[in-house]
Amino acid sequence: MRIAKSSTASFSAIILLVDDNKMGLAARRVVLEELGHTVITAPNGVDALTAVDSNSFDLVITDWKMPKMDGIELIRRLRENHFPSPIVLLSGFADNAGISEDKTGADAVVQKSANEVQVLLSTVRRLLTRKPARKQASSQTVSKSVKAKPKAG
Repeated sequence: MRIAKSSTASFSAIILLVDDNKMGLAARRVVLEELGHTVITAPNGVDALTAVDSNSFDLVITDWKMPKMDGIELIRRLRENHFPSPIVLLSGFADNAGISEDKTGADAVVQKSANEVQVLLSTVRRLLTRKPARKQASSQTVSKSVKAKPKAG
């Protein structure tokens, strides 16, 4: 599938693409690179965290179900470490499992489907062209903040 570069990307981004499915990883990588983005890949969340430690990414796209560390755990750890860029969670089970941005800490959740490429590209363009408010880790893992006592003065 050929995508017109000017119609879907306003600048070249460095994207971390995380998926244990080699075919899906390769297909998404090709489409994103056709748009002019630099794509670095990782087969699981553990390797993705290593990549984040040594590179600066404009966007992370991660699958949900992977060995070693799934996408939701990856997102939680990135958010705990104050990762500043947007994160997209991909899942073939998003609709059935009720996966949403609020439950995962992702900036967007994209359902794997026949129209996934169009939805993913639209999501990537939207997230790369705005400055989103940083999300926190999933509400399931975030501890409640404690009010600080006023300083004696």
